[in-house]
Amino acid sequence: MQQEMNELLEQNKKQIEYLQRQCRKAGAAILDQEVTIGGLKKEIDRLDEENRNLRQMISSKDDTE
Repeated sequence: MQQEMNELLEQNKKQIEYLQRQCRKAGAAILDQEVTIGGLKKEIDRLDEENRNLRQMISSKDDTE
């Protein structure tokens, strides 16, 4: 009985260590994705601004013709 308990404890300990490693990996992946998302949001804002400027230039060009 004691042997079985020790084996079960060892299995649980290994499972906990594995899950902790997986959680750390997932946490790192989440942080990396947050950085990527931040960069993409800035790029979207930049492209939106550029698009608005081009539309304004085209609109003002059409008004002068």
